Amino acid sequence: MAMFVIERELADQLELDAEGLAGTIDYNDNHELKWLFSFLSADRKKTYCLYEAPNPEALMQQAEDLGIPADSIVEVSELNPEMFTTGTSATGNLAT
Repeated sequence: MAMFVIERELADQLELDAEGLAGTIDYNDNHELKWLFSFLSADRKKTYCLYEAPNPEALMQQAEDLGIPADSIVEVSELNPEMFTTGTSATGNLAT
């Protein structure tokens, strides 16, 4: 499965409660999407979410269906210090 980073510009704050999180997880489970983790910018106005997905269109559809922004979606591969010395990967998606 390919990996993607989604940049989301949020209004002023991130509001995700248990119910919203459960809805996102349920949606992802039913659409072959896996949310790996996210970074929140220091000013709390943007998130950068790492996902495994079949294609970027599935992530755009998720954003539309859940009413959340997806300002940019970029396919990525993993780079980490260990890959240069041992060839190991945390995700199995090493850059070549």
